[in-house]
Amino acid sequence: MISIEDLSKNYGGKKALQQLTLNIKSGEIFGFLGHNGAGKSTTLKSLVSIIEPTSGTITVDDLDLKEHRQTIKEKIAYVPDTPDIFLQLTAMEYWDLLAAAYDLSENEVKQRRQKLVDLFNMGEHVDETLASFSHGMRQKSVLIGALLSDPDIWILDEPMQGLDPQATYDLKQLMKAHAAKGKTVIFSTHNLDTAQQLCDELAILKQGKLIYNGSVNDLLAQHDNESLESIYLKMAGRQGDGHLVDDIEGETHE
Repeated sequence: MISIEDLSKNYGGKKALQQLTLNIKSGEIFGFLGHNGAGKSTTLKSLVSIIEPTSGTITVDDLDLKEHRQTIKEKIAYVPDTPDIFLQLTAMEYWDLLAAAYDLSENEVKQRRQKLVDLFNMGEHVDETLASFSHGMRQKSVLIGALLSDPDIWILDEPMQGLDPQATYDLKQLMKAHAAKGKTVIFSTHNLDTAQQLCDELAILKQGKLIYNGSVNDLLAQHDNESLESIYLKMAGRQGDGHLVDDIEGETHE
């Protein structure tokens, strides 16, 4: 169980996150939805101790994050929203670096690494540098590195971005299997279909505030005969009624 209580983060005068309170249960896939700048990445980076919240508390399995930071970090796999890190390393060097950071022995990591490399079709590229990779291949490399230690909690920030359809499907299956083992998957996405397919629960953020927390089915039940896209846009942003698009198209053709 992950508990977030009154979490806030200010950047100067900007309130990136405002008194967010959530409970994320073990054994579920929990999704964050929201426009760019809504507070999704700020929340995830707070969970993995990349940024320090302005106020509020985070507890993981009844352990306070501030007091037990290292213990909690060892439970977490994190995939950032951009995979542009350690670009001078080869993929294998990058994975070896992460294995060492988690103090994993070669025997512990070798079999799992090979399964992930095979799954994401990276076998021919392990000795190439991350700098030479496409965005999608870097994303695969970062995913493999994050999952090497087989941690209980996966925190994935836009993890399907740049992935090809096969890799996207395979990652979704991995996420489902991980949750089925009683573990936790937390991810952010802009893709409503992905959220609908995967999420046991989701949180919708708007300008740093929580505007919905619950299941997709419950949300759909509250809005008869409306699509998730329509509901989401009504809640989180300008409704796509086409008026502004028509104005722009009109200007274009004048």
